[in-house]
Amino acid sequence: MNEKKKVCLVTGVGPGTGAALVERFAAGGYVVAMLARSEERLRALEGRVPDTHAYKCDVSVDADLAHTIEAVRKDLGGPSVVVHNAVGGAFGTFLDIKPEVLERNFQVNVMALLHICQQTVPAMVEAGEGVVLATGNTSAYRGKANFAGFAPTKAAQRVLLESVARDAGPRGVHAAYVAIDAVIDVPWAREAMPDKPDDFFAKPADIADECFRIAHQAKSTWSSDVIIRPFGENW
Repeated sequence: MNEKKKVCLVTGVGPGTGAALVERFAAGGYVVAMLARSEERLRALEGRVPDTHAYKCDVSVDADLAHTIEAVRKDLGGPSVVVHNAVGGAFGTFLDIKPEVLERNFQVNVMALLHICQQTVPAMVEAGEGVVLATGNTSAYRGKANFAGFAPTKAAQRVLLESVARDAGPRGVHAAYVAIDAVIDVPWAREAMPDKPDDFFAKPADIADECFRIAHQAKSTWSSDVIIRPFGENW
């Protein structure tokens, strides 16, 4: 009898990092629940990658997120790995940004992570194992002038996940923040920066490989706060 595959839940499944995460965890033997607002994009990926399942969801809406996680649990089983890749972002100084934009980003980046952890981590603790990752960037560590509508939410996201790690880690659940200090290699980034060399961009597949590796670390050497960047990045 074949052993039942573990479930990985990925939010923010877009054409870049999100899709690469889905492909990597599916290739690694997981059944993957894909969450995003675009059902069309999810269905296309579902048709291309085996063991993937589409769930249209706006993670900023609490009821929608709760309903979706429950649907995943009923359809596939409880997630043993969660990757919160959904992101709300905006550029502007503190004088430029509209308060509702910052609030919306906080809902996507922080409150959604809180709700996801509250709904999935208890079962992981009961099982004695599980992984929660969130993808972020270096806005989580510094507030540059033009990132006032974004950086505060990413900093809160990182600290929230650290709180999860300190609480659930000793009970077997690995929580880690993966900051991507890079321009991710997607078509519109290439179009916007045609003068940049190939190694300027971080490849989504490479990002996904690193997230998969972190999700499978031995308990004796867990990473909790990780920054990845292209070797040529000026930091």
